[in-house]
Amino acid sequence: MTLRRGLVLGGGGITGIAWETGLLFGLQELGVDVTVADAVVGTSAGSVVGAQITTGITLEDLFAYQISPPKPARPASIGPNVLAGFALAMLRARGDLEAFGRNVGQWSVRRAEAGKLPTLEERFDAIRERLPIQEWGPGQRLQVTAVDAGTGALRVFDGSDGVSLVDAVAASCAVPGVYPPVPIEGVQYIDGGARSGSNADLLADCDRVLGFTPVDRAVGPMRTAGQLLGSTPHLVVSPDSASVAAIGRNVLDPARRAASARAGWAQAAVVAPLAQETWA
Repeated sequence: MTLRRGLVLGGGGITGIAWETGLLFGLQELGVDVTVADAVVGTSAGSVVGAQITTGITLEDLFAYQISPPKPARPASIGPNVLAGFALAMLRARGDLEAFGRNVGQWSVRRAEAGKLPTLEERFDAIRERLPIQEWGPGQRLQVTAVDAGTGALRVFDGSDGVSLVDAVAASCAVPGVYPPVPIEGVQYIDGGARSGSNADLLADCDRVLGFTPVDRAVGPMRTAGQLLGSTPHLVVSPDSASVAAIGRNVLDPARRAASARAGWAQAAVVAPLAQETWA
């Protein structure tokens, strides 16, 4: 019997992209190539990495990019005002996950309309730079998650509905209150992390699942990747202490990119035997 193997790539900002890339590359060098997964779910940062590995870009090239010097730029951050917005949206949701997505989504729409967020053009430029290949990969292996800012409902893009890969990834990376919601077919979308940092339950029907989650917390109605996968055989990996130190406090700081990638690569030495056992 052929096993159906799934790969979950969670959210975690610019440093999350770097850490996941380093971990994937380190595992591949140690003989555990998880990029061959039958299904890949990418949320926010994970949607970038998922798009990269399912369109044929080598992990060696991706790692080299992550450890190269970033362009000079003032980093975005999830500051006190944004955290306060999240907290208020969660409080008003009263344990309803879609209500939280709706609350935080509409708040982000208002911030964008007030000119408090970067422009859509700036965001699309950033996403295109991260996606050297901008067409969906073969086989519809990749699922990219986003949340409808008007209803709080989950939307999953996989290339079958005519939505471009760039649009899907931009929507998945639209951190509420930090980046503008992304309009697709008349609907405004925000970061898939507004539902879950991993959305791992989308792969609960797989025989084996590996999850790499830079940020994996149960907050309010949100659940961790392990909780979402339930009885599905799985291994969920989050940054170890060295990786946490490398990532630092601002997950959107490009200056922490190289250190985060190298920390993920180093962590692979510990993860490899566990991943191999889960994957087999």
